[in-house]
Order: sequence, then C-alpha cells, then structure tokens
Amino acid sequence: MVRLPEMIRLALGRDSHEGGGPDWVVMDLHGSYPTHRSLAPVQAVLQRSETFEGLAERLDRIGKTPWVKGVLVRVTGLTAGLATAEAIGTVLGRLAARKRVVAYLPHVSMRSLLATATLTEVVAPESAEVSVPGFAAEQVFFGAFLARHGVTFENLRIREYKSALTPFSQDHMDEFNREQLTAYLGSAEEGWLAALAGARGVGVERARAWLDADLTNADQLLEAGLITRIAYDDEIVTPVDPHWGRALELMRPQLSAKKLTRHADGVAVVPVVGMIVSGRSRGGPPLPFLGGPRAGSETVVAALRRAQRDSHTKAVVLFVDSGGGSALASDVICRAVATLGKPVVAVMGEIAGSGGYYVLAQADRIVASPYTLTGSIGVVVGKPVLTQFNERHGLNPEVVGRERALFASTARGFSEDQRAWAERMMREVYDRFVQRVATGRGLSAERVDEIGRGRIWSGRDALGIGLVDELGDLDAGIAAARRLAALADDAPVRTVGAGLALPGAPTFAREGTAALADLWPFGQERVLTWLDRSVTIR
Repeated sequence: MVRLPEMIRLALGRDSHEGGGPDWVVMDLHGSYPTHRSLAPVQAVLQRSETFEGLAERLDRIGKTPWVKGVLVRVTGLTAGLATAEAIGTVLGRLAARKRVVAYLPHVSMRSLLATATLTEVVAPESAEVSVPGFAAEQVFFGAFLARHGVTFENLRIREYKSALTPFSQDHMDEFNREQLTAYLGSAEEGWLAALAGARGVGVERARAWLDADLTNADQLLEAGLITRIAYDDEIVTPVDPHWGRALELMRPQLSAKKLTRHADGVAVVPVVGMIVSGRSRGGPPLPFLGGPRAGSETVVAALRRAQRDSHTKAVVLFVDSGGGSALASDVICRAVATLGKPVVAVMGEIAGSGGYYVLAQADRIVASPYTLTGSIGVVVGKPVLTQFNERHGLNPEVVGRERALFASTARGFSEDQRAWAERMMREVYDRFVQRVATGRGLSAERVDEIGRGRIWSGRDALGIGLVDELGDLDAGIAAARRLAALADDAPVRTVGAGLALPGAPTFAREGTAALADLWPFGQERVLTWLDRSVTIR
C-alpha cells in the first residue's frame, strides 16, 4: 500500500482567539528522510518515506505563510542519520528566524536533540523517555557462522583499514577497524557536544557532563539545560477540526516560476545515491549489505553531460550519499566530473566513502556534514568459497580449462597465481584512486596514501586533513556553486536526471533481473572501492 505524506495538522496557539481560525501548524518528524526523491516516476510514487527535500520545501512554505504564527514540531520515531538530523536542525533554524517554533520531544535522544538544537524552545512532557548516552557502533560478524556451514570468504584488501568484507571473512572486529570506528564516534560526539553547547549557551566541558550524568527524566533535563520547559503538547497548542483551505495552501506544490523555468541561469543537482555500479541506475531488493538503490555510472554520467550541454546550467552540485561499489564505475563518474568544464561542488550526505569519495575527488569544492562518514580510500577483492559446503552436500564441481578463468568461481579459493594476479590488479586500482585524489585535492600521492589505507574519517576530521573544504549541507553546497558561477543568491536550482531512454532501450530487462543475480550487484566486476554500511551507529 502506498503511504502518501501526512496531512499537516492545524491548531490554535494557547494565547490565540478562536474566532480567527487556526494559526499554528503541527508537524510530526519521523522516519529517515532520504535527501532526494527518486527521479524515476514509478519509484517516486512508491517511495514510502518523506524526503528531506520535501520537508525543507514544506517548512519554507510555512515560513512564508502570513497567517501562521507558530509551528509545533513533534519529534517521534526519528531514524535519520546524524548528518540528516543536523540538516533538519538547519532548516528548522531558518524557519525559527521567521516564525515561533517549539520542539516537542516525547522521546529525548541524541538524534532528537541534534535535530532541534537550533531552536530556543524545546519542550518535553513529564513522562518523556530519556536516552542521552553518547554514541556507540555495533557490527555483526558472520565468519564463524559461515564457517559452521562450510562457507569461507576470500578477502584481499588495500590496505589495513579497508574493512568492507571483514564481516564475512572474520568472526571478530580487528584492531584497525576498532581504531577507526572509535575515532569516528569520538569525532561525532565532539560535534554533537559543540552543537548542543552552542545552542544552550554553555561550555563544551559542561555539556560533556550531560553524557555522564545518567539522565532519566524531564526534570533532570530541565535542570541540565537540555530542554527549556516541561509540558504536554496540548499545553502548547489546541488541536482544531480540519481547515481544508489552509491545509491545502500549505500542502500544494511550490509553483515558483523562477524555480521551475528552464530558461534561467542556475545550478543543476546530480544525485549519486546508493551502491555505485556500471550500467543504469535502478532500485534493488531490500537485502542486507547489498540492498537498496544503485547509482549506475551510465545514468550519472548522462545526467552530468546533460548539465554540461545545457547553456543555462552554470554550475553543478554533485550530491553523494554512497559507500561506493564498482571501481570501474567510480572512475568513469570521476572522469565525467573532472571534464565537465563547469564549476562542480560535491556535497556529501550520510556517507561518501570509498567509491563515494572517488566520484567526487576532482570536484572544485567539497562540502560535508561533521557527521558524514567519508574517506576509505582503498580497494577490496573477495568472494565466498563453498568448498566445504559442496563436500557436505554431495556437490562436486569439475574443472576443465585454464585456472585463471575460474577466478570468480565460488567452488574453490584463490590459487597462488590468482592471488598474485588479483593483488597486482588491486595495486593498479589503488594507485589510480590515490592519483585521482591527489590531483583533485592538490596533495601529494604520498600524503593521500598516508591518510588513505582504507581508513574512514568523519566529515569533521576530513576537513582537518584536506579531504573536505567546508562543513555544511546541501544548501551550503548550492550557495558555493552559485558563488563559483557568479550567480545571484536566488538563482534557480534543478535536479537533473539522465532524461528519457530511447524506445527499445533494454532497461526493462535489467530491472527484472532475477533475485539471485542481485546477490552480487556488481556484474562481472570484482575490484571494489566499497565501504560496508552494516555498522549501526546508536
């Protein structure tokens, strides 16, 4: 069943007079808020969760609506990543510059506090559930489970921090992965503390005490300064019966002629969302590790070339929310960015690591959230090995022909010759990756190798080592693109796709790929610049 966006609810402020109609808007923030709608019409209709793009447009409309005196933002079930939660806080802060905005937090968490950090009124009920413990990461390792069932996993990697395949090849977290995750969590925590301390007007050291205080109730939150009032939502506003005229005024699409026109100079946004693969972008089955959308190099490059040909597109924003994937596809997109001939600003979402960093390495400017997970400049090659599984179940794969032609066969592990061949190929890909980054960032290859080695960085730390130019969100990236192209501050912005496929193009067959083929979504490509996203940040 398709779930349409919720209808905006209207209310009266507690100090309002009933005769004039509703003058407050009540909005629920819940879900993950992916940044962009799908550009494919069918996928856009079926997309179940509201996008951050849609939320930002709606809040902008509310801010410009004269009869709205205030907005009550109820944060319930927010599952967005940290970068998105911070971006929500930014758009709420812009709204608060125009209207009175009150946040209502029945569940007080690290994310809900970050998303409302820009607001001066943060309210929780007396019975609020409180969990402000700091951050932690959890990752499941399948090595022992797979071995118990006769499956091992070949895991060749460059270099020691490259952990994309270790959940399959190992039964525990190695010291390098533990080190980089610990560093990321420390950086994320420092960013959270700085944001909340600044919002509440206290020092970072006092804010740090919040995480050690074992807070459990609203009274403690108020005393600590994390909220500004204890109240229930009906003590802030009075819900009213639907007022369809005002609700429709807020819900109808933005119709700004300047935004919609194709005949004004502006900025094109090209999204790279999901696993990077060769071919066309497509959706994927909801499988662990490999599920979700695929950013196809053909589709992304076609969109970039469309923007390149359009005389009214003066700059491009490449929005990347991807842990990478195919090394080949990443390099193809990287080259299209480098040869565009127009200013390109890259904006990172929740993650822009490995191939997700590769594609944007030669942009003119790179913007990231402090909480973005990036870096992971490294290469992996691997495959499951079913030798023992086959023996246990009476399966007997027989071999005829050249050994190296069986490189991808799951019936046996890599031979010494195959391993040596793969390592040479991986080294070539890694050196190319390093050179692309060195050229794009104005660093020496030695320096890129030093900060590479497959290691992940937070956006905050990436800024300090030269992988990122500034901290911000998509709006910051758009502003930077306008500056680079000498455009007005309100120059129009358009999201650009590849355009319509020619009749007879074999895209339907690719969408209908058998489920088993999707278990390895990279086609014949085995060399990956891929960052596993299975780590859960809590």
